[in-house]
Amino acid sequence: MRILWVENHAVFVRMAGRQFLAGHDLTVVPSVSAATAALSETAFDAVLVDYDLDDGKRTDVVAFTRQLDPRPRVLAVSAHDDGNAALLAAGADAACPKTRFAAIAGVLQLAAAPRV
Repeated sequence: MRILWVENHAVFVRMAGRQFLAGHDLTVVPSVSAATAALSETAFDAVLVDYDLDDGKRTDVVAFTRQLDPRPRVLAVSAHDDGNAALLAAGADAACPKTRFAAIAGVLQLAAAPRV
């Protein structure tokens, strides 16, 4: 699966990416602006979005994906329940809190199920 991960915590990316996402084609960007640039250039199957980023409204990435065709699945991956709730309210398909990131493979599978 081709995944864009919008996350600015480099240590978490390195450790969790290696442990839980190693079997995927993973692109990591640290900001909203880098995410929209990557999404404009490449088609992704899924986008993992952290809420606590350094630039812009964090829900902007979710909003940007809504204009893409095909639209990738969007997963909220904040450490905070409020951040995940905001991303879900903005249109994310699912959430996987960082405290339960070991479950990301299952959440990706559920999110990849055909939309009804």
